[in-house]
Amino acid sequence: MTATTIATQGQNLAFPDGFVWGAATAAYQIEGAVHEDGRGPSIWDTFSHAPGMVADGHTGDTASDHYHRYKDDVRLMRELGLRAYRFSVAWPRIQPSGSGPANAAGLDFYERLVDELLAADVSPYVTLYHWDLPQVLEDLGGWTNRDTAYRFADYAHAVHERLGDRVGTWMTVNEPWVAAFLGYGIGVHAPGRASPEDAFRASHHLLLAHGLSARALREAGAREIALTLNLAPVVTPGQLNDPELVLSAEDAEAVNRVDCLLNRQFLDPALRGSYPDPVLAIVDRIAGLGHIHDGDLDAISQPIDLLGINYYTPCVVQSGPGEPSNPVYPGTEDILFSGAYAPTTAMGWPIVPTGLSQLLERLTRDYPEVGLLVTENGAAFDDVVTGERVHDADRTAFLESHLRAAHAAIETGTDLRGYLVWSLLDNFEWAEGYHRRFGIVHVDFDTQRRLPKDSALWYRDVIEQNGLRRERAKRPTLEAVAARAGVSRSTVSRVINGEGTVSDEFRAIVMNAVNELGYVPNSAARSLVTQRTDSIALIISDPAARAYGDDPLFSTMVRSAGRALEEAGKHVTLMLTGSATSRLRVEQYVAAGHVDGVILVSAHGADPLPGALARMGVPVVSLGRSSVSAALPYVDVDNVGGATAAVTHLLHRGRRRIATICGPVDMVAAQDRLTGYREALRGTGHRSIVAIGDLTRASGADAMRLLLRDDPALDAVFVADDLMAIGALHALHEAGRRVPEDVAVVGFDDLEAVSYTMPPLTTVRTLRADQATAAVRLLLRQIAGGPASSTILPTELIIRKST
Repeated sequence: MTATTIATQGQNLAFPDGFVWGAATAAYQIEGAVHEDGRGPSIWDTFSHAPGMVADGHTGDTASDHYHRYKDDVRLMRELGLRAYRFSVAWPRIQPSGSGPANAAGLDFYERLVDELLAADVSPYVTLYHWDLPQVLEDLGGWTNRDTAYRFADYAHAVHERLGDRVGTWMTVNEPWVAAFLGYGIGVHAPGRASPEDAFRASHHLLLAHGLSARALREAGAREIALTLNLAPVVTPGQLNDPELVLSAEDAEAVNRVDCLLNRQFLDPALRGSYPDPVLAIVDRIAGLGHIHDGDLDAISQPIDLLGINYYTPCVVQSGPGEPSNPVYPGTEDILFSGAYAPTTAMGWPIVPTGLSQLLERLTRDYPEVGLLVTENGAAFDDVVTGERVHDADRTAFLESHLRAAHAAIETGTDLRGYLVWSLLDNFEWAEGYHRRFGIVHVDFDTQRRLPKDSALWYRDVIEQNGLRRERAKRPTLEAVAARAGVSRSTVSRVINGEGTVSDEFRAIVMNAVNELGYVPNSAARSLVTQRTDSIALIISDPAARAYGDDPLFSTMVRSAGRALEEAGKHVTLMLTGSATSRLRVEQYVAAGHVDGVILVSAHGADPLPGALARMGVPVVSLGRSSVSAALPYVDVDNVGGATAAVTHLLHRGRRRIATICGPVDMVAAQDRLTGYREALRGTGHRSIVAIGDLTRASGADAMRLLLRDDPALDAVFVADDLMAIGALHALHEAGRRVPEDVAVVGFDDLEAVSYTMPPLTTVRTLRADQATAAVRLLLRQIAGGPASSTILPTELIIRKST
């Protein structure tokens, strides 16, 4: 099947005839029943039960209970019109010890599942490895042990022997990059090892397992064999908006090196029978090449029929002289991983649909011999159940935009044969536990009740039409709700605003129309019955922007505040103050009554803006404690308590010469964290040792070098900001100091990146998105005439391997 089968049908963007529409899951994320029917422990059972490895101690012991509810889940698939279901087989369910005779009870479960799928006219796509290695094999070396690849081929043969007469499509290994570099390289996934040498060895052995199992499956008569990779276009920030941008030699080298490590390290051995030269050079320098044996690449490059593509977001890099190697990508010295400036999912991943079309077109150009299948694409958002609906408009928009990108690639000649949404069900999201929901079907983990989200119903219609409407669907309007309910626009607005002048009968009719249409109220709906502007100023003082400009949590906080205001139906006016003139203009704008209230982000105690706003009588809430906190309500995190907990933890670890690297001393948060540090040391007999940074990695490294020079016996450091802590770790590695053996390190804020440092950083978690949401709630309560009390949110010490 090729793109030539496409025809434009009426108002639809039609996909090729026979295009496969489906959904995907993974065994450990949904099955539960980890102790039933002879299943043995996997590395994820061990990892998730280890303290501090998974958010809030969550495990996959029950997950989505698919093991007991598979019939209900298959019925849902049939109702949604899915043509294919990609699931993984749990290796420890088939071979509890990782080798030997197959466990019949384990195979029985998958046989029942496959038969149920076929009866529902849903094609089973089997993934043989989705990260749940039998713990027994890990105890023997896991994927760093070459023998594991041969045991995997035996396991693949055993599964095919039972299911091969009913399963046509077999996928060997899922995302070997993740398994190797997150699991063995930095230890944030199972099995929790942190060794770049082990990561490269595991990566090669995972590829070898793919090749050996592909050969075994082919010899047993498998019809269709695939390898599934997490792939992403590697681009510079400038290329995001201009793919044809001509790069400097330095940027081009950075892009090529990361592309080799992320993409071609797997694509080239599997599809070309060779590693790229830059990969071999890096592997040789870090791990040596002794684990790559003669004949391995011939085995790895067994012919496959499909390449499975898991795409979520691009990888954005540029030349960065002096930058340390990113621990997730060993060998990336002098490269800056800058990220994409775009809306993000709840995972913090930038949403860039065009990255999918770029990726598909690149694969078609460079590897034309293999058919393509999107095996994962989806997004986590913070879903809310409203009555019997989940109005996940953000997820629907994400899926639609990526399907449009896929269609655009097909029109250029890409042989894309199907699309499997990730994921069918909300599930155990690895190290994030149950905090992130990717499913198009909502799962209440207390009751295990399933509820298709709006995105699932939308996807059902896409499948039925085999395509998308040429024009993007518009969100329901106030007028549409009024027409559905048979009432006036003002009546709808009164109901939305909670006024008591509408009868219970008509209130129920309006709310039923709101729920049926998935209507999200906007400022027009709310302002019909109020005298307010329904506008809120989100003011960022220039000192705050300069202080936090490189901090991802700062942008998260600002985005979260803006999103929460928009969801409340408020128009958001973003204002920056960079000079006395612009500050005066902001003050005049607020004083003139153009806004109902202000969310203020101000970092420095010397900033005059908080005091000026406090005197105006307009509701104001500060994101962070300000210098005029007595007059201005604020929402902040417990900076003092978090710092005290961090230093107390170091004391309990037996550390006695504990320094701190604090932020600029004119910042209120920095002052509070320094206070917490000193309070923890008070009464211990240990003196304070203080260095100052400016919240950048470079300043953290410089401060750490200064501390080591002045006090070589230093055995711990509390760094009051994660970016500075990353710099401090670099300086310690540079000085030959082992972490934590020689010097223990604790950070503050829990940026996503510190899970990937070497070693992963113990830090104080601050919930910045919650801080922003709480500030918006407090402001709205003030505007409505409620009390204006400040709030301090708790922090949590996240213990990792740096202490």
